[in-house]
Amino acid sequence: MDQMVEIVDVSKSFDKVRAVKSANLSLQRGDFLTIVGPSGCGKTTLLRMIAGFDAPDTGKIRINGREVENTPAHKRSIGMVFQKLALFPHMSAAENIAYPLKMRRFQFDTIPDLVEKYLHLVKLDGLGKRYPHELSGGQQQRVAIARALSFSPDLLLLDEPLSALDRKLRNEMQLEFRRIQQELGVTTINVTHDQREALIMSDQIVVMNEGIIQQAGTPVDMYRNPENMFVANFIGVTSMLKGVVCGSGKNSVSVKIGDATVTARANGEEIAIDAAVDCAIRAEQIRIMDIDSNVGDDFDNAVDGIIKQRIFEGDRVLYAVQADELGGAMLHLFDHDPNSHNEYPINQRVKLGWNSRDLFAFPAETVK
Repeated sequence: MDQMVEIVDVSKSFDKVRAVKSANLSLQRGDFLTIVGPSGCGKTTLLRMIAGFDAPDTGKIRINGREVENTPAHKRSIGMVFQKLALFPHMSAAENIAYPLKMRRFQFDTIPDLVEKYLHLVKLDGLGKRYPHELSGGQQQRVAIARALSFSPDLLLLDEPLSALDRKLRNEMQLEFRRIQQELGVTTINVTHDQREALIMSDQIVVMNEGIIQQAGTPVDMYRNPENMFVANFIGVTSMLKGVVCGSGKNSVSVKIGDATVTARANGEEIAIDAAVDCAIRAEQIRIMDIDSNVGDDFDNAVDGIIKQRIFEGDRVLYAVQADELGGAMLHLFDHDPNSHNEYPINQRVKLGWNSRDLFAFPAETVK
């Protein structure tokens, strides 16, 4: 059996608020899935139903081929790491890791070896006698991971465990979570609002908004082929433009935006002439050049603009450029020539270019 988790038409309401609406998804054994979305989108509620902390109003949840709606949380073979790690402060790291083994009545003489195995897995050799307050934030995270994995669960659930860490440590722990998951091959579901974390750590991503799954797919597919405006905007640094279709081809449309006409990718949808559309383009797909540059041979679309904001981010420069031709729309883009260190000053006129395949066009209000 390849499917470890299957969710079929699952819904959940609290009072009159529908937190999850007819969710359907499946997760293959050994995969890492991240559920991502803004606060209040339903991702944590969905995770809690999988864990057994909340019961669905309707639908079925199967784990390892078994329906689990009537199985209490403590009888599901699930390890969890929470945002608040919930380590026992009066127990050492080793004792925290041993706790779930004792609760599940593992053979007593096997527990020390298992504790040492998981301390080694999370690179905490020699630190088993330390108490949580004697460990750094990253080390505490590792103890929590080891504790969740020590009894070899069918499924590992992560509820925003990295959100309280500083950026550098968070980036390091993202890679550590992924390394450990791949080394053990444990099926994992992660919940986060951090799009970068989702892209880095996952085999599959689910994007949710207002209780509804907007799209499910691989990180590459999610990024390069968003199915609606919400997904395009949520994943990546994206500029949004509103326009009206004035021409249509097989895989592209011509869109009137302000005084300019641009070509865009229609994602296989037929969009009628005069239909309102929302367009999206990612920051790295727009090129910035001197105002007198000839871009006709390199790009399908080109407009003039004025630099309104410049943010130095170390490895790149983020620009906000106002394009009067596009009705005064603000385009956000990254500098693609960091080696020259050619930083354009505020209020300088520049030329922007991009290709039609990189500008997504969606029928207006296509969010599910």
